Amino acid sequence: MPVIPKIRPVSDLRNKFKDISRSVHETNTPVFLTKNGRGDMVVMSLEAYEQNLFESEIYIKLKEAEYQAASVKKRYTHDEVMTELRKTISGKKSRRKNLQNV
Repeated sequence: MPVIPKIRPVSDLRNKFKDISRSVHETNTPVFLTKNGRGDMVVMSLEAYEQNLFESEIYIKLKEAEYQAASVKKRYTHDEVMTELRKTISGKKSRRKNLQNV
C-alpha cells in the first residue's frame, strides 16, 4: 500500500514542532513542508535520514558494479569467486600471524 505523504505548511514547523517531531519519529516517514503553496523543505528523523543515505550509497555501489560488469567480458562462477575469497582471507590470516611472531 503506498504511503500518502504528509504535507504541512512551513509555519507548522514553528507552531506545531512537537507534533511534527512526534510524527517523523513514530512513523519514520518524512513531512513535506510548503511555503506559499509550493514545496520548500522536508523534515525527517535522523534514523530515516541515515537509512536513506545508506540506501543511496548501496544504490551507487550497485550502479558502479553494473558499469564495471558491462565493461568486462569475463564472468566468474560462484565457486570461482568463493575459492578466490577464501584464498584472500586465509592469506591475510597467515600474514597477520607472521606479523605477530616478529
